[in-house]
Amino acid sequence: MLVTESMYGIVNMEPHSRIKSFRDLSVYRTLYASCITVMREILPLLPPEEQDDLRDQLSRSAKAAPRLVAEGYAKRHQRRGFQKYLDDALAECNECIVSLEQVRDLYSGRPEKFSALLDDYDKCARQLYKLTIAWSNFSSPNRSSMPSNETSIDTPTV
Repeated sequence: MLVTESMYGIVNMEPHSRIKSFRDLSVYRTLYASCITVMREILPLLPPEEQDDLRDQLSRSAKAAPRLVAEGYAKRHQRRGFQKYLDDALAECNECIVSLEQVRDLYSGRPEKFSALLDDYDKCARQLYKLTIAWSNFSSPNRSSMPSNETSIDTPTV
C-alpha cells in the first residue's frame, strides 16, 4: 500500500515515487508554514512583559519542530536516530499547542484566529506519531547505505 499524507504525513505520491528530501514530507511543510504564521501573526499579540517567557518559549518551539524533522531526515538511515528526532518534533508540537492555547486564552480575545493553527499542530503531532510507528516497522536493505540527499528512499508500507 502506498503511504499517503493522511496516514503518515508524507506527500501523496505517485506509484514508484520516492521521497528525495525532507521537503517532500507534508508534515515538514505544515510545520514550516505554521512556524511562519506564529512568528508573523501570533507573537505580535503578546505584551512586552511576556518577552522572556511565553513569547520566547513559543518562538523556540515553533522554530524547532520543522528543524527537527529536517535534521532527523538526515539520519533516516538510522532507525532510532530518525525516530528520536520525530519524537522530539512531536514534543515541540505539543508545546506549541499549549503555548498557543495560553496566548489565545490570556491575550487574544479572538479565539477564531487560533483555530486553524491549533488544528495544524494537532494534525502534525498525529502525523509524526504515525510516521514514527511506520518507520519502526519499515525495513529496507537500502536504508543503511544512503549517503546523500540525492539518493531516494523507499516509502514505508503497512
